Amino acid sequence: MTVAAVPPMGWNSWDSYGASVTEEEILANAEVLARELLPYGWDTLVVDIQWYEPGAESNAYRPFVPLEMDEYSRLVPAVNRFPSAKDGRGFAPLAEKIHAMGLKFGIHIMRGVPRQAAHAGTPILGSSATARQIAHTSSICPWNTDMYGVDANQPGAQEYYNSLFELYASWGVDFVKADDMLLPYHRGEINLMRNALDACGREMVLSLSCGPTPVSEAEHLMSRAHMWRTTADFWDRWSDLQEAFDICAAWAPYAGPGHWPDADMLPLGQIALRSGETGIRDRYTRFTRPEQVTLMTLWCIVRSPLMLGTDLTRLDEETRSLLTNPEVLAVLVDGANAREVHREDGIIVWTSQLADSSTALAVFNVGRDDRDVQVDLRSVGLGGNVALRDLWSRSDHGKASGHTVVHIEAHGARLFRVDRLG
Repeated sequence: MTVAAVPPMGWNSWDSYGASVTEEEILANAEVLARELLPYGWDTLVVDIQWYEPGAESNAYRPFVPLEMDEYSRLVPAVNRFPSAKDGRGFAPLAEKIHAMGLKFGIHIMRGVPRQAAHAGTPILGSSATARQIAHTSSICPWNTDMYGVDANQPGAQEYYNSLFELYASWGVDFVKADDMLLPYHRGEINLMRNALDACGREMVLSLSCGPTPVSEAEHLMSRAHMWRTTADFWDRWSDLQEAFDICAAWAPYAGPGHWPDADMLPLGQIALRSGETGIRDRYTRFTRPEQVTLMTLWCIVRSPLMLGTDLTRLDEETRSLLTNPEVLAVLVDGANAREVHREDGIIVWTSQLADSSTALAVFNVGRDDRDVQVDLRSVGLGGNVALRDLWSRSDHGKASGHTVVHIEAHGARLFRVDRLG
């Protein structure tokens, strides 16, 4: 069976908790995820960055602080934040609880080897090399001081990554989000990481961050990762969503079973409890309701992975309705060959072929005013007599031949399933 045969869907702690999420908060969000969203396909929970940093308080990283690490240069959960990790048990007890809810368990990691391991020359499991010998000390992340890169050509480099994924497999990890991989593009460490995953004996989704990623690397990524970020961090700003149309158009040809361009997380609902990356803490998404519909419509038709950032313990009904529309989510699951087919005067049109031989048709109004838009169905390959179903309202829009007229709010979208008649 193909790993990530359809785009992964789930929840990630970053948008709400930054680097500081605790075990108690993970379990509280997991309970809502399992109860409210799992029936609709949202099945993965990811603990984001710095779960090994005892003093993390927000999205701001404390530079050069001691991190929790085992004797083989591998970072382990901070017990003050994840009490079940005591006595060397790592994330295994937490993963067991997440699995018992019917969910998959994921973690974030940074590329490379801990700087403190390199400085101390600690051992690498399965190798006579030390962390100092495999460290590429001039290959450093520009926004986090935890790690040095690994020199992929050094003896012990593959063994180090093998030891990481063997550890994660023993914990029961199902999803690994590996950061600082794509900008610049670290081909050597991407290869080491995928080799380690393939050898660890457990199926895991490998997700690479963060972009923007050069499209020229698409073929390599399709063979090495299950999903990869195409953009820098995406937040609840209309400018970010506008830019996503161009990025999605460039990457759409490379989406398919087991390899998904990732347009980034969904900053919907209540976010930024302790993650103030945009400078505004504990806020409801700044996207208007039409913009939220545009976001979900675009991500679904291009088949981007869906990773939710909201504080699920405060999930509101309006946000829930965006995430639990089975007809919209079917476009994500069943679509193929998504492409932009029209762009003019603030109107953007996408199509995707659905598994039942119908066509998904998304019409976006990126302009500042509400519009009545005449859609030329023939120009987007939908000539003849057709029936349109409005997927957001879950109602029949009517029959058409040649064209149809739809009303779209400013920054909004309409999404239809189009079936040919006769």
